[in-house]
Amino acid sequence: MKKWLVACLGVVALAGCSNNTAGLRIDSASQKVLYGDSVLDDRLSIDNIDAKELNGNTRGLVQITSKYEDNQNLQYRFYWYDDQGLEVNAKQGAWRQFVLRGYESMSLSEVSVNPNAKEFRIQIRPQD
Repeated sequence: MKKWLVACLGVVALAGCSNNTAGLRIDSASQKVLYGDSVLDDRLSIDNIDAKELNGNTRGLVQITSKYEDNQNLQYRFYWYDDQGLEVNAKQGAWRQFVLRGYESMSLSEVSVNPNAKEFRIQIRPQD
């Protein structure tokens, strides 16, 4: 009985630590947008994906537009990669919150702190 209880608690603990992959993912290297959430697919448009050098570091920029009439409470997080596609962040950044107003366009950007970063991936998801 104890083994069964420990196994169940282990599964619950792992589920609590799992990444929330719902939302969308934008890859700067391939210029692809992958939707994991059909609601965001209907409500967001990705207009521009760009990575530029800025004082020896890379700046990632994504322009998004709301295709929805109401406000959307969203979160985003950048991930940084070198020329070989290896992640260069020793620690993941925090999710950043933002509000996208109805039919509004806005840019999400971040500058990598690691000079080896050349490409990025950004995830956007509904705020919990």
